Amino acid sequence: MATAQPYDAIVIGTGQGGKPLAGALAKAGWTVAVIEKADRVGGSCVVVGCTPTKTMFASARVAHLTKRAGDYGVVTGPVTVDQEVVRRRKRDIVDSFSAGSRKGLEKWETLDLIFGEARFTGPQEITVQLRAGGEQILTAPKIFINTGTRNVVPPITGLDAVPFLDSTSIMELDQAPEHLVVLGGGYIGLEFSQMFRRFGSRVTIVEMLPQLLAREDEDVAQEVAGILREEGIEVLLDTTVTQVASEGDGVQVSATASDGDVQIVASHLLVAVGRRPNSDMLNLEAAGIRAGERGFIEVNDRLETSTPGIYALGDVNGGPAFTHISYDDFRVLRANILENGNASVDMRQEPYAVFIDPQLGRVGLSERQARERGFNYRVAKMPMTHVARSLEQDETRGFMKVLVDPDTNMILGASILSSEGAEIMSMIQIAMMGKLPYTALRDGIFAHPSYAEALNNLFAGLE
Repeated sequence: MATAQPYDAIVIGTGQGGKPLAGALAKAGWTVAVIEKADRVGGSCVVVGCTPTKTMFASARVAHLTKRAGDYGVVTGPVTVDQEVVRRRKRDIVDSFSAGSRKGLEKWETLDLIFGEARFTGPQEITVQLRAGGEQILTAPKIFINTGTRNVVPPITGLDAVPFLDSTSIMELDQAPEHLVVLGGGYIGLEFSQMFRRFGSRVTIVEMLPQLLAREDEDVAQEVAGILREEGIEVLLDTTVTQVASEGDGVQVSATASDGDVQIVASHLLVAVGRRPNSDMLNLEAAGIRAGERGFIEVNDRLETSTPGIYALGDVNGGPAFTHISYDDFRVLRANILENGNASVDMRQEPYAVFIDPQLGRVGLSERQARERGFNYRVAKMPMTHVARSLEQDETRGFMKVLVDPDTNMILGASILSSEGAEIMSMIQIAMMGKLPYTALRDGIFAHPSYAEALNNLFAGLE
């Protein structure tokens, strides 16, 4: 029987929580084993998520603006997109980010980076199926799970016989699809829909719910749908896919809608209906770790699992699936384990952005959430057509919307659908962090002309 290698800590996964945590533990003098299943360091965000998608979306935005050049009095010729160059640029940036992440781990003398698939063989024991072959057994009193999520494959008749795309494989296409059908109207589906429409594809979105972006307010979702339709994207709501089948070199999608059956024939199919946790391959039972029905590992407000000494951070614990939340999980663990702190994930802000164009930045409560939770609130809403900077940039789609507590004047939440919406939302978030009343933004002096300056008029709408 192989001899187990002891460590002070084992970190499974090199995502945006696991990687900095491993580095912090090694910096503190701990012996650390870091296990990565993939062949590159960085987790979903760097390798298949945020970094590659936003890199490709930047190319799509340049194509979009170039096609609009005439609106600004700029004369151009025909606009074409070289998908191979787009892909190469994406790959180069991912490689650079991943290499930097790996270098950041390997600089620590007490840290071992091991490539392979981990599974529990006891509460303090991990067996790794090495990518290079063979197995390695590790033990540690502290184990941290940061294994993330993967794409969901829904139980649709015929899907197993059709060559469909997911959010990873679609970025490896060397040509834009002639007609792309996107199953799912969530964040991932919408970003790829707009991206490939701007690359030149015909795009159809099929969403089973009555609106896109299920967690957003209805007015936000309606505005987003209108923006996408304006760009030539077909948006089918309240439409459930019942079957898919091959049709020549493409695919036929059969669906039912409130007004009858739908048949769509397309060249490519993207399945973007959600993600599931990578917990099923860890053999959690061997360590007594509890997971919920959907497979997300159960943790308390300090990210501890049901087994003492084992923690779960990032998407695998079922919290908001955003890189910055995973990184905050790392900060909670660092504070508690290395700094003798008492940090918690309770009551933290959970901002996020949907990087369509214009961007949707969100923080705090939506109007729907405030209403359902019984909050007393007032709403201020202003279209981007009322913002000088938007008019000057000819970027007038969308609106700004904020919720305020009328008793305290504190800001409860914001939905900013605008050019640079994520940055504007972050300004509002900083005010919320500092517990500033909305009047501080209403009366603040901001540079003219800027998007930030629009906050004066937005909050003045509450008067």
